[in-house]
Amino acid sequence: MRILFISNNFPPEVNAPATRVYEHARQWVQDGHEVEVLTSAPHFPEGYVYDGYENAFATEAVDGIKVTRVPMYVSPNEGIFRRTLSFVTFMLSTRWFARRLQQKPDVVVATSPQFFAGVAGYLMSRYQRVPFVLEIRDLWPESVVAVGAMPRNAVIRFFERIERFLYEKADHIVVVTNAFKRFITQKGIDPGKITVLKNGADLGVWEEALDTDRIEALRRQHGLAGKFVASYIGTIGMAHRVDVMMEAAQQCTDPDVVFMVIGTGSEREKLEARQAELQLPNVRLLEKVTKDEVRYLLALTDVSVVHLRASPLFKTVIPSKIFEAMATRTPIVLGVEGETREIIEEADAGIPIRPEQADELVEAVLRLKNHTGLYARMAESGYRHVQTHYDRSKLARCYAVLLERVCGRSESFTPSKVEAIKAV
Repeated sequence: MRILFISNNFPPEVNAPATRVYEHARQWVQDGHEVEVLTSAPHFPEGYVYDGYENAFATEAVDGIKVTRVPMYVSPNEGIFRRTLSFVTFMLSTRWFARRLQQKPDVVVATSPQFFAGVAGYLMSRYQRVPFVLEIRDLWPESVVAVGAMPRNAVIRFFERIERFLYEKADHIVVVTNAFKRFITQKGIDPGKITVLKNGADLGVWEEALDTDRIEALRRQHGLAGKFVASYIGTIGMAHRVDVMMEAAQQCTDPDVVFMVIGTGSEREKLEARQAELQLPNVRLLEKVTKDEVRYLLALTDVSVVHLRASPLFKTVIPSKIFEAMATRTPIVLGVEGETREIIEEADAGIPIRPEQADELVEAVLRLKNHTGLYARMAESGYRHVQTHYDRSKLARCYAVLLERVCGRSESFTPSKVEAIKAV
């Protein structure tokens, strides 16, 4: 197949959408498909274009993936008006540069969380007269309301109409959680046109050997020698309530425990201001790092903290960082309820807590620190679970089978591939 994938995010950005698109596309190319990713210049989440790139039309090749970047209004990941303007300009830019695509696709896939990328995908599919697949990674605009960025007003209702329009017009919808499928089905969309393809981990990358000297140098650099490290690694946004790590650090009386936060986002400055005020000796605040550096920081991490704000909406999401932690045999302290908690409990990969409860976070970290048998069991159990159920290469191949079906390529839809889709 010739696949056109539209996404606001792509490497060298390191957030979950960029990683998912890249790892799927790389696998598809390895399996003989042609993939073009239509995206923007890397800028997430700080809101400035990365060094070496320009906010202009450009093409490049990344591991056999054809990448076409279009200009847009670049905004930080904060402020609903500026972000919406950024999303709209990306949509308009994709349509403007449609004739300069490197190949005519057989299918167009567009990914959320922002629905204007979905609108761009729909318009592109009509222009190219090919099927349109909508991928839902986040329930937007519902998440905007859930984090308090905007009340449910006329603007949100307008976004919801766009949401419903895309659900109806898509030839197929791919979602990353079972809860998302239920949510969309409740809006009257045929469940037969919705497939759940969850996130996972590129096991080959996470199992690569690490430089032990580099690990020890990082340990010395950040004052972690002899420490038991609980790390939050990822976006520091309104949805994440990462300040619970600071609260936990204040409450923890074990001098050998360190709470480390790695990343950037709209709430980063508040964390820095809080640490400047408190000067907590058991807190480390590190800037965002590359995907390769994440592997080394996970090697320094004893417990991976995965946390979201206490909201009914966030019971429907599955943070992709849980799969990376399991792939590196790092037990998880999970402050997310719903489907994510079900995965962690089924995998026996960590200790669930109630979101936003710092005392429970401290208790879970100390339990893993002080019970080596429990720690070893959860580390190994999580690793086996991600190998069996969440290998990104296997999930990417299931995705490709689905796209073949949407394209009507019945001759390649063999019984074994049917079973692969049923398994998902």
